[in-house]
Amino acid sequence: MRKLTDNVYYVSVQDWDRRLFDELIPLPEGTSYNAYLIKGSEKTAMIDTADPPKIHELINQLITAGVDKLDYIISHHAEQDHSGGIPDVLLMYPDAKVVTNAKCKAMLMDLLDLDAEQFVEITDGQTLSLGDKTLQFVFTPWVHWPETMSTYLKEDKILFSCDFFGSHRATSSLFVENEAHVLEAAKRYYAEIMMPFRGAIAGNLKKLEPLEIKMIAPSHGPVYPRPALIIDAYKDWISDRVENKVIVGYVSMHDSTRKMVEYFVDSLIEKGVGVQQFNLTGVDIGHLAMELVDAATVILAAPTVLVGPHPTAAYAALLVNALKPKTKFAGIIGSFGWGSKMVETLTSLMGNLKAEMFEPVLIKGQPKPQDFEKLDLLAEKIQAKHKELGILKK
Repeated sequence: MRKLTDNVYYVSVQDWDRRLFDELIPLPEGTSYNAYLIKGSEKTAMIDTADPPKIHELINQLITAGVDKLDYIISHHAEQDHSGGIPDVLLMYPDAKVVTNAKCKAMLMDLLDLDAEQFVEITDGQTLSLGDKTLQFVFTPWVHWPETMSTYLKEDKILFSCDFFGSHRATSSLFVENEAHVLEAAKRYYAEIMMPFRGAIAGNLKKLEPLEIKMIAPSHGPVYPRPALIIDAYKDWISDRVENKVIVGYVSMHDSTRKMVEYFVDSLIEKGVGVQQFNLTGVDIGHLAMELVDAATVILAAPTVLVGPHPTAAYAALLVNALKPKTKFAGIIGSFGWGSKMVETLTSLMGNLKAEMFEPVLIKGQPKPQDFEKLDLLAEKIQAKHKELGILKK
């Protein structure tokens, strides 16, 4: 355990070796499961726990620190990486009560087989006194589940924000030190987990404005001693601002689509349009998601497989659809041998994308001079659209 302020401690488990979260999200720097211990003059509370495979490490910290009494376990979020260790902690402290909201309580009873009498149910804005320290509960739903909440420690002005403002990083640093590095990790985390809930996040940011916050302590990654760093970043990420950037995600089987992509990307660059090209067969989807946060345009490029899109391109379309980026424009290019419904399928898979769709460029066989002309025309249209938005000055 490490000290944040007087009688407030960081009880974090660093998962250095984990490389995949939810069997989906890459973790290039591992992650952490942050719990926090608050010792009041009358009561002691712990905020969140740890992922079950690592709960023994958290419990060892409590034993080593001589924590012989725990009155409350504050559960911000029912997902197991935060709440999965609650049953083990209750075995150590059987008189402790789990403090949470009604939605989270119902989920925890389902997920962890807890009994109703083990809970103290609280409402939005309610406070809980620990004696000389006061916890105020702030409901922050849909960051990223419907039951998620935060806790504000009034006397110390610390916001314990759960997944809100988090970053997947295993680190020995208690506080944010390299701000640029942490912001990159936080942007990746936002892109992978929070981006579909931009509207809800905007409301939750407004809800936090009346609070005087001197420190933000998230459930993953280091603690922010300068809260404006991450709050301002979130305000930008959820805004409608986009950059002069085209994401080109492609897969190619017999080089036709690859040749189209290489020509198209060069054409965009010549026109002053920024590009990020991703080969979808080996892409780090976290990196792709992070680039989607503020890209003005997304282009998917694929060959046809049995009339439909290559499955890798279909997966990319599903990912874009799920993440709901603020992308303004989108398009499809690709190739086929004897027949294709690729465009119709990919378009249907991206129904959540509120973007203007360009006319697709679909060719038969290897690209020919007239096909390259169509790609130049598409690049010119993108250039013009970016100029209209005022993000391309050339």
